[in-house]
Amino acid sequence: MVATTLPSSRIVNTDVANASRTRPSPAAVAFRAIQAALLPAATAGYLLWIASMIRYRKVSGASATVLATVYSRWMQHQLGTRQDEPCARLMAVLPNAPPFALWLFTAPTLLGHHLTRFIPRIYRYPYEGEPVLGHHAAARTTFFDAALERHVDRIEQLVVLGAGLDTRAYRLPADGRIRCFEVDTPKTQAFKRAMLKKAGVAGPAVTYVEADFQTQDWLEKLGAAGFDPARPTFFLWESVSMYLDREAVENTLRKIASVARGGALGFDYVSQEVIDDRSPMMRYARFFLRLLHEPWIFGLESTPPGDSHISALLEACGLSLSEHQLVWQSPARTQVAAGFVLASGRA
Repeated sequence: MVATTLPSSRIVNTDVANASRTRPSPAAVAFRAIQAALLPAATAGYLLWIASMIRYRKVSGASATVLATVYSRWMQHQLGTRQDEPCARLMAVLPNAPPFALWLFTAPTLLGHHLTRFIPRIYRYPYEGEPVLGHHAAARTTFFDAALERHVDRIEQLVVLGAGLDTRAYRLPADGRIRCFEVDTPKTQAFKRAMLKKAGVAGPAVTYVEADFQTQDWLEKLGAAGFDPARPTFFLWESVSMYLDREAVENTLRKIASVARGGALGFDYVSQEVIDDRSPMMRYARFFLRLLHEPWIFGLESTPPGDSHISALLEACGLSLSEHQLVWQSPARTQVAAGFVLASGRA
């Protein structure tokens, strides 16, 4: 089943969603106990999945980090908080997400939910409150879904830059009024199209544009594919900027600014402080990303926290800040780890 409109946000199990943050509910306690009991299975599944991901990345050359987003949305679909049938079908056929490993890794959460009806905060939709870095993928889904939903009635084109396995084209109105373009590297797009075919996912016409943000003029290629700069457009640039150098980030923002009048841009970034963080967690994250040949490169200065650094970057590139959601390193909110941004072109 393919969604024909942008669905309304909802949260299953509102009693749990509204539970006190200081006193866990009985359902939450039981859920965590089940997760703890099944931790060995989850660890084994995680290790099998990581090994498969690294192996397939070396063989195919397709991006592996796209799985972070698709996994988060797959879990939301399984828990019933955000319906995304195309995403679920894709996950079922991905060679870099073997079913047995996925089953082991997700069993504690899915079984815990089945027995207690509890939904952990990371998979609630819309995401609640100010996110921490560990919830980055899920929280940005809510942010960008909401931004696109607010603009959907007045845009005529959607351009998804670095689209990966994104399935938002299937969540647009089915009347064909909005034309969707997806821009990504040739190997990643070939992988996605093959997986969509294998999963039997059919739906809206998407124009695929092959381009590398580091080395090619993606806007020129987009124009050659039929993009009309005179039409109001929503640009979505999700989980890409951190993998580019600063020059490529600024060039991309300037290109968007040159055609963004009457439209908007949604994108995210990580802070330079996080990239430089020497904590064990971030050391592991950097090591893993290097194994995948997809290291984080660009980070935005974020001290002191606020809008000044992102506003300065956007202004220098011809854009204006409309909305900014901070992501924190920890619940203590002492260090900004990342941010979600909505920007607009100048009139």
